[in-house]
Parts: sequence; structure tokens; C-alpha cells
Amino acid sequence: MNKIRVLIADDHLLVRTGIKSLLNELPDIEIIGEAEDGTVAIKKADELLPDVILMDISMPTISGILATELIKQKHESINILILTMYENEEYLLSSLKKGASGVIHKNVSKEELIKAIKSVAAGKKYFGNSLTQVLIENLLQKLEESKQLPEKDTIILTKREKQVLGLIANGYSNQEIAEKLQISPRTVDTFKTNLMQKLNIKTTAALARYAFENNLK
Repeated sequence: MNKIRVLIADDHLLVRTGIKSLLNELPDIEIIGEAEDGTVAIKKADELLPDVILMDISMPTISGILATELIKQKHESINILILTMYENEEYLLSSLKKGASGVIHKNVSKEELIKAIKSVAAGKKYFGNSLTQVLIENLLQKLEESKQLPEKDTIILTKREKQVLGLIANGYSNQEIAEKLQISPRTVDTFKTNLMQKLNIKTTAALARYAFENNLK
């Protein structure tokens, strides 16, 4: 029986160690490598060609969502399972758009983690129970907001607003956006507030959706 070859990408050593301790003794799963940031994750994916990558969202150098996109562009056969602490639609949407096969919360049980790994390794989509509930709860809100999204041609955005919007769509936090654009997190928050007002949008998830739908990512 071929083992499922897994690469763990997370910037926290304790998280990587914890996952390894959960999976190391399993007869059908093999941990073949670790990555402490997005850049290393891409390099290890090229070198090791794992079956599954457990990918954290928020990591140094390159976010897990952007790393997912870059890896999937070169290696369609690699299945990526996003690990997140965030139970919101924004990260679910961004992850799927970039090619992730599934998303689970970091607090899942060992049984659910194993189930998720085996599901995506088999080419299936997988979402943790709590995240599935988030999708269900936000569905009506998403549909309502989509009716009110302005057309691209009716709104003029500055170059900086487009940059902030694109980074939001790629799953970057305020702090990460601030570092990339060399501005303060408070300024990033001001940009987000102004974008919401200009676009008549009420949530960060809807901002990300607007960016995707208007090719501003």
C-alpha cells in the first residue's frame, strides 16, 4: 500500500511538531518534509512532490494562499489542505480560488485531520465541520451582497487602493499588507474603510469577492 506523502508548511515549530506526533505512527501517511514559511513551502514542493501539503495561511515571506497558487500553477497533482485559525468566508473563498482542495480549522481532532488528508489525497474537496457551518450561515448574506456589488466601470480606484484590494483578496492580514506596502497597519485599515464606503461593501469577504470578480487580485 502506497503511503500518502505529506509536507507540513507552518511557521510555528510547535504546530509542525504536534502534527507530526499525530501522524507519524500511521501506517498509510508519511511526513516527508517541513517548511517554516511560504517560500520554503514552494521550494520543498518542487523538490519533494508531496501528495498533500498541509498549508498554514499566515506565514512569513509569502502567505499560504499565494504559495498555494504558485504551487498549483506548476504541480496540479499536489493537493493542498489549508490550515486556518480563521472561521470566515474570506479565507475559504481565497483558498478555493487559488486551488486548495480543502480547508480545516487548526483545532480539529486527530480523526478529522486524518479524514481530511485522505479525502484531498483522493482528489476530493474537504471542509471541516465548523467551516462548513460558516459557509452555510454566510450563504444568504453573500447572495444579498453580490446583488449590491457595483460594476467595475462605475468605480474609479487609485493605484494604492487596487494594491490593498488585491492583497486582501490574497488573504493577507492588515499587518502583512502594511509590511508589503511599507505603510502602517492603521493606514491599511483606513484604506479598507474607504474601499468599503466607495464600493458600498460591508465586509472584508465582500471586498475580496469584488477583487476576484473584477480581476483586481
